Amino acid sequence: MSDSLTQVASHQQEFVKPDGRKLTLYGLAPIQVTSGIPSPSPEAVDARPIMRWHPLRGEWVMYAAHRLGRTFLPPPEYNPLAPTSDPEHPTELPRGEYDLAVFENRFPSLTLTAPDPGEGPAQTRAGVGACEVVVFSQDARGRLCDLSNEQMELLLQVWADRTARLEGTGKIRSVLCFENRGVEVGVTLHHPHGQIYAYDHIPPVQARMLAQAQDYAQARGRPWLADFVAGERAADERVIHDDGAALSVVPPFARYTYETWVLPARAVSRLSELEPAERAAFARVLKDALLRLDGLFGVRMPYLLTVHQAPLDRPHPEFPLHVELYPYLRAPGRMKYLAGTEQGAGEFANDKFPEAAAGELRAVDVEGAARMKGEEA
Repeated sequence: MSDSLTQVASHQQEFVKPDGRKLTLYGLAPIQVTSGIPSPSPEAVDARPIMRWHPLRGEWVMYAAHRLGRTFLPPPEYNPLAPTSDPEHPTELPRGEYDLAVFENRFPSLTLTAPDPGEGPAQTRAGVGACEVVVFSQDARGRLCDLSNEQMELLLQVWADRTARLEGTGKIRSVLCFENRGVEVGVTLHHPHGQIYAYDHIPPVQARMLAQAQDYAQARGRPWLADFVAGERAADERVIHDDGAALSVVPPFARYTYETWVLPARAVSRLSELEPAERAAFARVLKDALLRLDGLFGVRMPYLLTVHQAPLDRPHPEFPLHVELYPYLRAPGRMKYLAGTEQGAGEFANDKFPEAAAGELRAVDVEGAARMKGEEA
């Protein structure tokens, strides 16, 4: 059991798949595996990702041609994220008793062992990093918000544990845990799952967040997150749900109509820094926020969830740990598409004031949203 998982009662067990990829199972109770460890193929995919530098945007672009063959919206009987039911058609997961699973992505955009591609245009280099898949549940029809409070807390620990493990490779400077949900945002597998991308550099979004947070802390003598939480609580207009040690808000600068942030009340920079009571509150608020998005229009809200933690190159106490949720419906049946100003200039246009959006989310029947479990999206 790793250090980040010793804070509460939890269990894990590690395996190696037939194709050499690693699998880790996590549970609130001792892990019990009742079948062999499967893999959709006995041979590993020949992944040779590269990166090229975009000189005008100042950012790396990943190229991974082997991903063209990845699984795309398979029928339920060929769901690769469900536990294997037929040994003749192996999936990614074994049968047994466990809550969450993490395995190395079969079609990674980055790998820790990416070979040197040699010379090429635009500062071509190896695509060094890591890509993991996090399966939230064995229930193919479930949702992230269907996890119990304890399972949601376990997920926070798993994200922290994977961050620590990836940092321990000595090759990773930033880790992004995220979930895409809904075919509207390009999801290729409906089974409830997320991903982890680990980079050997600090990506532009995190780099800019860090620079802004550092400037604020230097000018004010305190972290931005502390002032933001205090200000939102005082304004009492955009807070959706306040659990004391954690809260959810529609930020006053929201770019998406029902954009929701989940934040700890105490300023910390990484999930591993949360105290047990803070982690439990954070888990409850995250579950509540997800339920409200589904209950808003009575359908499974397509969204992007991203977990923002400080870069790993050195301690960054000024960086604000938080989760950002980008819902892609701006009204019933109406998608939020990025327009010219948003994609071309990076300047977002929002049709609704955050204060109004927060009011609508506060009014959602959370218990009713919880009963949506198992319904079609």
